[in-house]
Amino acid sequence: MTPSTSSAITLNINGEKYTLPVDHRTTLLDALRERLDLTGSKKGCDQGQCGACTVMIDGRRAVSCLQLAVAAEGRVITTIEGVADGEQLHPVQQAFLDLDGFQCGYCTPGQICSAIAVIEEHAAGWPSAVTHDVRPEAGVPALSAEEIRERMSGNLCRCGAYVSIVQAVAQAAESAGSRDKEAVA
Repeated sequence: MTPSTSSAITLNINGEKYTLPVDHRTTLLDALRERLDLTGSKKGCDQGQCGACTVMIDGRRAVSCLQLAVAAEGRVITTIEGVADGEQLHPVQQAFLDLDGFQCGYCTPGQICSAIAVIEEHAAGWPSAVTHDVRPEAGVPALSAEEIRERMSGNLCRCGAYVSIVQAVAQAAESAGSRDKEAVA
């Protein structure tokens, strides 16, 4: 008997459950775009090098072109379509608009998903390759432009909007820090 090459899977995407039959070789990106009509995540290089397809899986960023859909079953997936709160844009989305963190916009959904994860990773104290002091007692380093550039380096922008992208991530991180301080007070 030949083993089946397809399965019915259930994906938890942006707070909704979707059950669909997929070939085991179907990438998460193709399932999102071609099967579920969630076209915000873009197909850029299809090799995991450009970041245009970045989504968040269990709160961590992932390039969906390299993730098999069957491997994402049972995980919490957030795409660009799920980051806003109804009509209220996510602070990163608003910062990208305020500071022109995009030109053609093709890479923007992946940039925004990555930036959201970057801010959360930084707030949790995760070091990057340019973090000078990684000892826990050193605390969370400042989210400098150098840190942002390093942490966002997996997301390419063909238009070269990097200066505005760095500024937008910094503004959103500052906004998130202000909201966290207000919540504690």
